[in-house]
Amino acid sequence: MGLPEPPDVGASALPAGTFDGDVVLVTGGGTGLGKAIASEFARLGASIAIASRKEEHLAAGRAAMDELGAACATVSCDIREADSIAAAFDAIEEQLGRPRVLVNNAAANFPVPAEDMSANAWRTVVDITLNGTFFCARELARRHIAAGTAASIVNVGASYAWTGGPGFAHSAAAKAGVKNMVETLAVEWGPYGIQVNGLVPGLMPHEDMTADIRSNLDRTHEKDSCQPAMRVGRTRELGWAATFLASPYARFVSGHTLVVDGANWQRRTLTNPTVVTVREQMGKGPFEGSGRG
Repeated sequence: MGLPEPPDVGASALPAGTFDGDVVLVTGGGTGLGKAIASEFARLGASIAIASRKEEHLAAGRAAMDELGAACATVSCDIREADSIAAAFDAIEEQLGRPRVLVNNAAANFPVPAEDMSANAWRTVVDITLNGTFFCARELARRHIAAGTAASIVNVGASYAWTGGPGFAHSAAAKAGVKNMVETLAVEWGPYGIQVNGLVPGLMPHEDMTADIRSNLDRTHEKDSCQPAMRVGRTRELGWAATFLASPYARFVSGHTLVVDGANWQRRTLTNPTVVTVREQMGKGPFEGSGRG
């Protein structure tokens, strides 16, 4: 039977207007899970700011917010650069006001055997996923600490922050840092009225999945039966969790990472299957040579 389906799109456990007057900034909010999160905040009355490096993603995010009737600002931003982040915050404040909620959703990831990984691939993923998350969180905190106002930060993480992620050594290491950052910054910034929490999605298929993730899913024909819940997640379920963590009803929740994956990451088998190397799983031939860079 598995876990029941969630309520329909548009439903919410929070009262209508919970985020009236609030500005919510979602990095990478123009596509996929980020757009789903932004949409749930918009349905509850928030003005939405979307930051991305890609104009087509900004346009997609604005179109989604327009459809919901939400005030929206889109800003070009490279979260690897602190100056770019500061400029984006300035632009958002001018258009909508100071963001009270920040959802650090933007990240970089792609599967690669560790022995094949270039130095540039490692640096890029860590720079976007870990450094970018910190720089954005720091910018929000600095502005609210200076103003003496409360705020909420939600960092989108990954379950392999706990378990490790074969095939994703760069992303798993970065996400482990993001999880630790939640716990550290919640303590540091709590006295200033700033909550910091984490949010981990399970398998939630959507139209904006990257080609490599889509190809992996396409090789798994019975996706639902591979989950303890006997179904995959719905993107709105992640959005509902994000709105709760940033809402007035979760003010005493800080330093916590909420996993929304139907218990999939905790699954264990009584007997272990035969080990298949990451190279074999990805259809790669034998490793040749030491490689450079």
